[in-house]
Amino acid sequence: MGDAPILSAGLLRAASDSDFSTTREIRNLANLNRTWSSCRVLNLAKLYTAYNENEDYIAKPMFEHSALNRAVILKHTLRLDERDLFPNGRRTVTKIILPYDPYDLKLGGRSFFYRQTQFETLMRSYLGIEDLGKNRDARILRCIDELPSLDPFLLREHLDKAGFNPSGVYFQISAADLKAMTAFTAREIENLVNIAFGGTKGGGATKLGNKILSDKLNQTLAPLQETLHMSDEEFQEGIMCWRGFLYYKWCHVELQDGLREVLAGIGSHRISGTYDDHLRTYLRKARPRIARAIIGMINDAKETLTHYDDVYTALATRGDPEPFRQFLLFGSELFVELGQKIGTLNHIASFWRFRMARLNKKGVKPLQDIEFADILMDFEAGLFNVMKRDIMRQRA
Repeated sequence: MGDAPILSAGLLRAASDSDFSTTREIRNLANLNRTWSSCRVLNLAKLYTAYNENEDYIAKPMFEHSALNRAVILKHTLRLDERDLFPNGRRTVTKIILPYDPYDLKLGGRSFFYRQTQFETLMRSYLGIEDLGKNRDARILRCIDELPSLDPFLLREHLDKAGFNPSGVYFQISAADLKAMTAFTAREIENLVNIAFGGTKGGGATKLGNKILSDKLNQTLAPLQETLHMSDEEFQEGIMCWRGFLYYKWCHVELQDGLREVLAGIGSHRISGTYDDHLRTYLRKARPRIARAIIGMINDAKETLTHYDDVYTALATRGDPEPFRQFLLFGSELFVELGQKIGTLNHIASFWRFRMARLNKKGVKPLQDIEFADILMDFEAGLFNVMKRDIMRQRA
């Protein structure tokens, strides 16, 4: 990490010569309307168009300001020409887009980054917010910015700990993810169906899985609640925690191929461009260092999921509900740590795929050394932030 400041000036100087920065594909804002929420996107505009007449949505908005409550919020990796907005050297930031029309995102909107240069002025101008420390919406934005990922489970837990409790509609799994998770969840809980539901046939695991992944808990899950000896409130929170662990376990499985591509590419990718001594030193040291950090984080996430598997197995195969009950009641710290790690790994895998996909197109130049170093520095910053949180928690 100590090599990063040396490279900053060189990265900025290289911006004008970068084939990647001048030919980067500009995504239409309307493309974001395919999802409500994911690791990278919180699409409040889409939620507004779907739920603006829903009583719970009206009663418990995420943001009080109507423009913010219809915003599209992104975890955004800064381009080289955006770096001067963050003198502190941040690379992944929170971007807030205020659409002109939530029903037609093709019209575009105004945007700014959380805590960019002149942030207070922008908040005052766009949203009329004068005191960032006292304003509720500004405090929620700070909570969102603190997270490495916008996945609905981690976001809900983090806001809850900060004292905010928006409507549950803000934390639904996207339709695409829900569809992909259904079969995975059914396989995961098949043994549980036989224990808690007396061997229900006819797609019992799939039906139970759909209930667990849904926000609409009902009497169908009463046998499970009785098995776990949980109150209504405990069960509601426990199911949310369980849903999150199932989501992260699914993500962990889905990420494996992408992370293998990253690890192979970090070690073998051939670059082009002027090779100065600073870059040569940084790339030689950073490649193995980042690979080790990624592998370490994969293993850390797997260790947490193994703990979950152990307590779940006690319930599903031995009929002992107490370890799983305790896990659901007191596992929130593990839940947050796991979410941060999965979110960081998801960013690395998706960003690598995004950056590298265009290189396979005919006639596209290889990455220059300065561009490849920029990617590695972004990954290293994200990995370091999560590792730093782990160290701070261990010392606390």
